[in-house]
Amino acid sequence: MPVPAPPAALDESPAARRREQRGWYLYDWANSAFYTTVISVFLGPYLIPVAKTAACARDFPSVASATCVDTFDDLAAANPGLGYVDVLGADIRPAAFFGLITTVAVLLQIVFLPIVGALADHTGRKKELLGGFAYAGALAAMGLFFVEGDRYLLGGVLFVVANLAYGSATVVYDSFLPQISTAEERDRVSSRGWAIGYLGGGLLLALNLVLYLQHESLGMSEGMAVRVCMMSAGLWWATFTIFPLLRLRNRPVPAHESTALRSVGGSFRQLGRTLAELRLYPLTLLFLVAYLIYNDGVQTVIGNSAAFASEALKLEQTVQITAILMVQFVAFFGALGLGRLAQVFGTKRTVLASLVVWTAIVTMAMFVAEGQALQFYLMAFAIAIVLGGTQALSRSLFSLVIPPGREAEYFSLLQISDKGSAFIGSLTITIALQLTNSYRIAILSMIIFFVIGFVLLALTNLRKAIAAAGNEVPERV
Repeated sequence: MPVPAPPAALDESPAARRREQRGWYLYDWANSAFYTTVISVFLGPYLIPVAKTAACARDFPSVASATCVDTFDDLAAANPGLGYVDVLGADIRPAAFFGLITTVAVLLQIVFLPIVGALADHTGRKKELLGGFAYAGALAAMGLFFVEGDRYLLGGVLFVVANLAYGSATVVYDSFLPQISTAEERDRVSSRGWAIGYLGGGLLLALNLVLYLQHESLGMSEGMAVRVCMMSAGLWWATFTIFPLLRLRNRPVPAHESTALRSVGGSFRQLGRTLAELRLYPLTLLFLVAYLIYNDGVQTVIGNSAAFASEALKLEQTVQITAILMVQFVAFFGALGLGRLAQVFGTKRTVLASLVVWTAIVTMAMFVAEGQALQFYLMAFAIAIVLGGTQALSRSLFSLVIPPGREAEYFSLLQISDKGSAFIGSLTITIALQLTNSYRIAILSMIIFFVIGFVLLALTNLRKAIAAAGNEVPERV
């Protein structure tokens, strides 16, 4: 029986890498539309009234639907025990429904993402997995167009599917970074990807906000306009995912189990080895802990910026939306700018400097005057400058301190640790509000995350960590 010929070696020339890099950038352009348009702006405010419509039909059938939704909070307050929707047999307040499905999506990612990462490394079929998850998420996002009336459960299921697919595809996408760039290229490639993501997400959001604000002149109801905006995010995601799938290439992996079931079993065993072997890379673990702490501060500040604007500064929603738009476009230049600084001063020093800026930003929040939109815009501008760069350079550093051939597994650990630790920042905000009833002090409390993260990162010997992981140490780290 003839022996099959070995697979042809991949072209890893600079030109071939640049071709893959350009395709890789476009996936960030594709999927950022879902995060900015659906998660950050439209879905939560739209889904809660849909849940209220269902609660009205269930508990207040004698009240006209439109009147009930507008006066729902008063009706629920005057009728204890009423004003709930049913979720798998549990009575849930409509206002809490979006938070509930977000929590479910996060918990499913914590369980599922390690399997995705291990399967990607174990089978080597990263391109197919990226495409599968991306299109599952995009189709679910497009399905949000059909969420109207009282279809809150349909909206919840579609969001959970889309969010889980979004996280799964991100793990696979991030794992391509060490394969398509050398150690010296890593900061530049990661920063460009993040920057282009901000640009793509911001561009679609700008178009959608025009549609939303002009919906009456276009003959649309407000609800229809929101549904079209959410569908457009899925369509954008699906369309631009074509380009990375045409450019990215799978790399050969050692022989593995031939069936899907055995591959999953092998993936679990490989993941178990990864968790057990993590103690052999103490500096990688130290960097991971440092990143999780300061990134928790970053995510918490971003997640509470709208509430800070409305509660502490008493600013209108239009100010908040335009600030979100500004952040998207300024962060594009910020990510590229910090990437350039990293080439000159080193990645670690640049990230440490960005944490100093974050500390200054949350301190500045104490002094922004109520009703002063310009001061809020200036704070948002400062955030945008360091936001993308902090995250992109951290991704680049992490890719250097993990063992080659195990990229997807380790990036899945990064993602689930990120999700699992996110509650600490939210809990800190909650406790600060409970004790002080001040959003200014609550935001100021994030300083502790930036200070601890700064100290741990400063203590991490990155050159030693990169060498211990078996990777090439770049000239500047």
